[in-house]
Amino acid sequence: MDTAPAQDLGQLTFRDAAAADVPALVALVESAYRGDSSRTGWTTEADLLQGQRTDPDGVRQVVEAPGSRMLVVEREGVLVACCQLEHRGDAAYFGMFAVRPELQGAGLGKVIIAEAERTVRASWGVAEMHMTVISVREELIAWYERRGYRRTGKLSPFPYGDGRFGIPQRDDLAFELLVKDLA
Repeated sequence: MDTAPAQDLGQLTFRDAAAADVPALVALVESAYRGDSSRTGWTTEADLLQGQRTDPDGVRQVVEAPGSRMLVVEREGVLVACCQLEHRGDAAYFGMFAVRPELQGAGLGKVIIAEAERTVRASWGVAEMHMTVISVREELIAWYERRGYRRTGKLSPFPYGDGRFGIPQRDDLAFELLVKDLA
């Protein structure tokens, strides 16, 4: 286990998720993105999408797939955040990033993304980190840009009609690829 001190955040522990973590991870991701609880934080998608953000099968696939890791972040034994890391050739994919809504805005996200970048460089020797963000999430994209990610303008369609990803509340959703050079 790797640990990293964070200002006013207590001692954080980073570890790979296990199958037993799946229910807690689903609840964490849902709380950060959907429903009224997500409105406590700033990463909510509640006005864009209703329904689920993920489900146990989706999280279990991330936890168990070869070349994939779900990084769990704990403070004093309590789950506070997570992110998906997937090895894709010369790049790693960063996804399913969730921080407990009541802890958002305190600097925890910066610490976690830095640890995720360090982890993929050390584990897989990748040169880039990729992620996709809903293109209308300007505030979130700006946050990633301040961390060194750049917009590529490459869009992929939102999976309208697939309830596993939520129920869109508007018809202009797409995912934009963001990239950061890790060299």
